[in-house]
Amino acid sequence: MTVLALENVTVRLGGRLALEDVTMSVARGEFTALLGPNGAGKTTLLRAALGLTPLSSGKATITSAGYVPQRHEFAWDFPASVQDVVLSGLVRRIGLFRRPRVTHWTAVWDALDRVRLAGLRNRPIGELSGGQRQRVLVARALALDPAVLLLDEPFTGLDMPSQEVLTALFGTLARERAVLMATHDLAAAAYTCDRLVLINRSVVAAGAPEELRDREVWMRTFQVGADSHLLKALGI
Repeated sequence: MTVLALENVTVRLGGRLALEDVTMSVARGEFTALLGPNGAGKTTLLRAALGLTPLSSGKATITSAGYVPQRHEFAWDFPASVQDVVLSGLVRRIGLFRRPRVTHWTAVWDALDRVRLAGLRNRPIGELSGGQRQRVLVARALALDPAVLLLDEPFTGLDMPSQEVLTALFGTLARERAVLMATHDLAAAAYTCDRLVLINRSVVAAGAPEELRDREVWMRTFQVGADSHLLKALGI
């Protein structure tokens, strides 16, 4: 079942072409990585799919979605507990100035349990490690029970143990719904994800990792030469 589809999507930001004629889809049960260099349009694509960035042309269709932005976009010095941050993801569902119901708190606690932070629900967010903070953002998205989870560079600034914990979590979540992850960790994505989408303003190639062994598509996506360390890291 397709939970996200972009059809001939073009986006212009400040007169600059950010995405051009992008067509792609994500199905339930898939862990998909969105790969491309800085400025390739990965974040723009996620925001366009969510309706947060207007399309210049084309069509974006998405079922219920949960969005995990980059960690630096969140005010971690705000005086709030872990469960309050997760609850903030339900504000539209609760209603402005209305008190959360038992069902809302249950969704929060279930989401924290999924990311293994139930024991820290009353902890001030300022006391959390980088990996724990990332899991709080994932829980905030999961509280909505989305059909597709959109992740924007979830591993940035995290140590390897934290990355491994998150990778295992994302793999599990993808079996239940769909996960689309923008990431710079090419080797890890090729090893752990079901599908890869190579993008540089437009989709250069897409498919299972074993189907994308052509050096040319990686060279074209990342604008590198045949002797690039990137190709060596991918073993192609």
